[in-house]
Amino acid sequence: MLRSCVFSLVRPLTTVSSSTCRPSLCLLQATNTRSVWSTGQEPRRSTYLQDALTPDEIQTASSAVKGYMSASGVDDPRFVAVSLKEPKPNIDEPPKRQAEVLVLNPSTGIATEMLVQGDEVISSEDLPLGTQPMLTPADCDLAESISKSSEEVQRALKERYGITDMDKVVGDPWSVHLSSEEDRLLVEGDGKPRRLVQTFLYQRMEGEGLECNHYAHPIDILPIVDLNSKSVVRIDGLDRLPAPKIPTDSVNYHRNLLHTNSYLETQWRPRMKDLSIVQKDGPSFNVSDNNLVDWQGWSIRVGFNYREGLVLQDIKYKGRPIMNRASLVEMAVPYGDPSAPFTRKCAFDVGDYGLGYCANSLELGCDCLGHIHYFDVCMADEFGNPTVKKKAICMHEEDTGVLFKHVEYRNGHNESRRSRELVISSIATVVNYEYLFYWRFKLDGSIEFEIKLSGELSTNLTSSGEDPNHPSHGVLVAPGVNAQTHQHMFCCRLDMSIDGEKNTVSEVDIVAEDSPYGNAFGPVETVLKKEQDAVRLYDANKARSWKISNAEGKLNSITGKPTAFKLVPFTSGAAGPTVLTHDTSSVSKKGAFAQAHLWVTPFDEKERYPAGEYTPQSLEQDGLPKWIKGNRNLEAENIVLWHSFGVTHVPRVEDFPIMNVEHTGFTLKPDGFFDGNPAIDIAPDVNKGSKLNTPGCCSS
Repeated sequence: MLRSCVFSLVRPLTTVSSSTCRPSLCLLQATNTRSVWSTGQEPRRSTYLQDALTPDEIQTASSAVKGYMSASGVDDPRFVAVSLKEPKPNIDEPPKRQAEVLVLNPSTGIATEMLVQGDEVISSEDLPLGTQPMLTPADCDLAESISKSSEEVQRALKERYGITDMDKVVGDPWSVHLSSEEDRLLVEGDGKPRRLVQTFLYQRMEGEGLECNHYAHPIDILPIVDLNSKSVVRIDGLDRLPAPKIPTDSVNYHRNLLHTNSYLETQWRPRMKDLSIVQKDGPSFNVSDNNLVDWQGWSIRVGFNYREGLVLQDIKYKGRPIMNRASLVEMAVPYGDPSAPFTRKCAFDVGDYGLGYCANSLELGCDCLGHIHYFDVCMADEFGNPTVKKKAICMHEEDTGVLFKHVEYRNGHNESRRSRELVISSIATVVNYEYLFYWRFKLDGSIEFEIKLSGELSTNLTSSGEDPNHPSHGVLVAPGVNAQTHQHMFCCRLDMSIDGEKNTVSEVDIVAEDSPYGNAFGPVETVLKKEQDAVRLYDANKARSWKISNAEGKLNSITGKPTAFKLVPFTSGAAGPTVLTHDTSSVSKKGAFAQAHLWVTPFDEKERYPAGEYTPQSLEQDGLPKWIKGNRNLEAENIVLWHSFGVTHVPRVEDFPIMNVEHTGFTLKPDGFFDGNPAIDIAPDVNKGSKLNTPGCCSS
């Protein structure tokens, strides 16, 4: 199974020790030895205050909530989440650990926030009627089950398409984005608001199990289900007569069904020669206290929760603070088709589904290559029971080519060093899409966050009145199969602490200036003093970046200026626009964070998610636009950067039946943080494992 995986090529590297250099990086080279999994000690609670709840703490908290609700006459609460209430960073007196618990009462449709300390519920607050918490994995399974078991849905499928085997029907669960007044009326139920999920239908035509690429066989009717009443409340598309034909071409990528393809390859190409990564001396990183990682001057706390997934905290370089906390906090995915029912097709994947709940258990030698350290994570299921997800986080080292090089041309002397990165990653599957998240810590002192997008396109038939061979708002990726133009707009929350808690943010543009010979240009720096000044757009024509400087008197010994890092957008993938939906659309209002590339706010522990705490079926604009109305001061404050960026995806035929990865991301680079190149103490090395293929110009 491991040999069937396709993986990235990693170049070989070795190092030798030197008494005047930093401790050597352990050997990393390509060999025929398979990957290694290192998990370290049995997971336990660390000494770090922000460490996630243990299984015992989750069980204790959920038991307390069950007892509390039972006393109120509620015996079957559905648990949406049980997670740590994170204390403020860098506080003098650590508080007692508390659990934030979110539960839903199915009989009333009311969600309740609870705070639990030990085995006692210390606060409980019902959310306003109609406020919907995220859809859990159990909710998604329930939605598909309701849709497929509906007699009305079964009858429609039989009458329109002759489908009677519901095991061959797939219902992808999507949150319902309320784009119109008609959509808003859907929410109104009999005595309690509906908790809605729309289920895009497909047919499996090949294979006996789940292997078939059902996205090659879209069905045009769309059931909408209510999780509270466990019923189908409406089926869209029944008025389209005669029913369009379901595409029948086999377009598969699954290893068991490649041979069934109608027009794509049906056999494997000759296998590539084996390339494996081995570190015979082990990795150069160290893991202690359960989740504290040390590597080449970097120290990082690795965390995880049900909503954000991978969270990094207390990030330092040789003891100097850089960030208190870094995570991906929201994602808006609007589809650009104005035809009904696709006006509702927009997901907020972090707030609607939870990246933690959607995280994969990673596979050694496929998802992660080399000497791997995995971190297991624990979350609560719908009954409040602790559930461990194995290998949810991967950590390894990668060789990334040349770090620096110079040849003195006068005598031919070469000084070069190989670059290596510490990579901490997690992968989430949100229905049809895969999101691969990589935090990369580098020898030059920079931090890169890269997102790779893969998985399958969410497909559909062309709409009534559309030319079936030339879709108006999509691309034919297979005969009769349309993939709509869409965006993936991400937002990262970066709680900065450059050499201390008090920081200031400035915008840096490179601009031309008047000069006698017309050759002058350089940086112009503008301090972002207030929140409303700090809603900014990226400008590639000015090489725009944003500098985060220490405001506590920490100065660079060379420049005399405050120590700093800078945020450089779009260092991975192509630069992209902000959200392209019209300002009046509900997408732009709800996802206002995606209308700018940068927002800056002073730290507030209640300001966690840029589109608000509860995104499913939400109508009121919440989050960043609401927070910045006070126009708070940003100079010499504990500031939080909200960086929005993304991918605008015009599908290609080559994206089907499965997408090769697209890239996007940003880098935080030291800018006057060090007194010079922080990597000059890396010892010279020659990789003894490298082999010459054929003699040539470099053979000497």
